[in-house]
Amino acid sequence: MTHRISALISAFGVLASVMLLVLAVREYRSGASVLWLVAGAVIFLGALYALVRDVRRLRTGPTA
Repeated sequence: MTHRISALISAFGVLASVMLLVLAVREYRSGASVLWLVAGAVIFLGALYALVRDVRRLRTGPTA
């Protein structure tokens, strides 16, 4: 049960990071620093990695 909750939280994290990445792209296009774009991409990739890790853990089933 905890693996499902963790995967659900990770999915919401990916959604939030996508919104942040869209905001970073908008800021970059309006003349802000490229660091906005880099930070948004790093946060998105971190959230995506966490989701993939949680889904893999969910697919393997209970280990104990």
